[in-house]
Amino acid sequence: MDTTTPAVAAPPARFNFAQHLLELNAGRASKAAFIDDVGTLSFGELALRVRRMAAGLRALGLKREERVLLLMQDTNDWPVSFLGAMYAGLVPVAVNTLLTADDYAYMLENARAQAVLVSGALLPAVTAAMTRADHEVQKVIVSRPVAPLHPAEIELEAFVQAHEPAARPAATGADDPGFWLYSSGSTGRPKGTAHSHANPYWTAELYGRGVLQLNEADVCFSAAKLFFAYGLGNGLSFPMTVGATTILMAERPTPQATFKRWLGGVGGVQPTVFFGAPTGFAGMLANAQLPAREQVALRLVSSAGEALPAELGERFKRHFGVDIVDGIGSTEMLHIFLSNRPDRVRYGTTGWPVPGYEIELRGEAGGPVPDGEPGDLYIHGPSAAMMYWGNRAKTRETFQGGWTKSGDKYVRNEDGSYTYSGRSDDMLKVSGIYVSPFEVEATLVQHPAVLEAAVIGKEDADGLTKTKAFVVLKSGETTDEAALKAFVKDRLAPYKYPRFIEFVPDLPKTATGKIQRFKLRELEARR
Repeated sequence: MDTTTPAVAAPPARFNFAQHLLELNAGRASKAAFIDDVGTLSFGELALRVRRMAAGLRALGLKREERVLLLMQDTNDWPVSFLGAMYAGLVPVAVNTLLTADDYAYMLENARAQAVLVSGALLPAVTAAMTRADHEVQKVIVSRPVAPLHPAEIELEAFVQAHEPAARPAATGADDPGFWLYSSGSTGRPKGTAHSHANPYWTAELYGRGVLQLNEADVCFSAAKLFFAYGLGNGLSFPMTVGATTILMAERPTPQATFKRWLGGVGGVQPTVFFGAPTGFAGMLANAQLPAREQVALRLVSSAGEALPAELGERFKRHFGVDIVDGIGSTEMLHIFLSNRPDRVRYGTTGWPVPGYEIELRGEAGGPVPDGEPGDLYIHGPSAAMMYWGNRAKTRETFQGGWTKSGDKYVRNEDGSYTYSGRSDDMLKVSGIYVSPFEVEATLVQHPAVLEAAVIGKEDADGLTKTKAFVVLKSGETTDEAALKAFVKDRLAPYKYPRFIEFVPDLPKTATGKIQRFKLRELEARR
C-alpha cells in the first residue's frame, strides 16, 4: 500500500472539466492544440468551437445529463465534440470505432442517447444501428461527411458555425456525471462506465503532470485512440492540462502510420512523447522501416493496455535510447494507477503505486497476501468511476467501499514494485501451483522466431490442467514445438513450460490490443 498524497488541490465543488481546460489555456490562443491529417486547431479556435458546439447542442433541446453518443475517428472534431458536450452539461458517451452495428444498437439503447456525433466514414454503421435499436435518436451530427446527408442529418462544420458561442458553461459539480466510456470487453459484454467531471482532473494532475511530468513544450501522440480511457488521458486531458500540443491520427496505428508521425510527416511536427502498447511496440521493432534513433525526437515513451515484457522494453531502449515507462490503468479508474517512472524503470514489473493511489493485494479469503505471492489487485484513488450504468450487480462486485477490484493478479516485490501475474480469471493451477499465463508468454516471445504468444489452460488425458500456447511466428522465421518447449524449460520452473503448442497466424484481441484469451478457451472447448 502507498499512502503518499501529493500536494494536489481538489477541484472546487462547482466544476466543469471542459471549462477548466479552456481556462488553463486562455493565454495560449495562437498555439497549436491539436494537429490532425487535415489541419491545425489552435487553443483559441478550440475554445470558440467548443462553446459553439455547446450552444448548438442546447439549441437542439438536449437537457442536462442526457447522453450523446460520440462515435468519431481521432480528428480535430473529436475534442470539439467531447468538450462541447461536457461544457453544455451533457454526457458524451465515447465509443469504440471498430465495433459492429449490433454493438452500437446496444449502446444506443443502454445509454438512451438523445443525439449522435459521428464521423462520415462511420455513418453507415450508426444508421444500421438506429434501425435495429429499440430507441429513437433525435439528431445525428456528421463530421466530415463522405456522401450527401439525409435531411435528418446535420453536417458538423455548418452546425458549429450556425451558433453563437455559449456565454457560460453548465453549472456542473465535480461529482456530477461528466462522460461515459464502455469497458473494452476483454472478458464479456461492454459495460457503460460513468465518470465524473473531477475524474479526468485527478488523472491529469496525479499521473500526466505528477509522474510523467509532461510540460507545455511537449508534442504528444497516442496510438491508443481517444475513445479509450488510456487514449483520452494521453491525447486530451493530459496535454491540455499542461498546454502541450497533440497529434491526432484517424487511421489505424500500424507501424508505418506511427513512423510517419514520428518523422514529422503530419504538420511538420515531431512528437516528443509517444503513448503505445506492447503489441504495437513488438510490431514496430520487427518492421523493416523502423526509424533510426537520430531520426526521432522522442524523450518519453509510455505503455499500457497489457503488461510489457522485459525483453521488449530492453530492445526498444537499446535502439532508441529511451525507456518505455510501463503502467497499468483501467476504464474503471480512468487511467494509470500503478507505474514505472521516467527516472526509475524496472523492466519486468509494472512499477510502483502512483502517488495519490493506494494498492492492496488480497487473497481468496479477502485478506492481504505476503510479498512474493500473487493476490487480487485492489485500488483506492480519486478517479474511480461512479458506477456501471444499469448494472447494479457488477457495480457492487467491482466498486467495494472506496476500493476498486481490478480483476488482475499481481505480486508485490521486495522493493515495493509490482509484477503482473495475469487476469484473475486467466490464472492457471498446474500440479497444484499457480502459473501465470503472462510469465510463460513473456518467455516465449524472447525466442528470436516468436512475435506473439497467448497461453491458456487445457485439460490433458487425465483431466488435469496443463498449459497450452498459441504462437505467432515472425515473418520468414521458423521453429518447432520441441524447440520452444526446451527454450521455456531452460528459463522457467519445469512445471511452467507449455505442454501443448499450436502455431497460428494471429491472435484474437480487443481494439486496445489486449489478447482475448477467453476466445481461445472457447475455441479449445469446441474441439
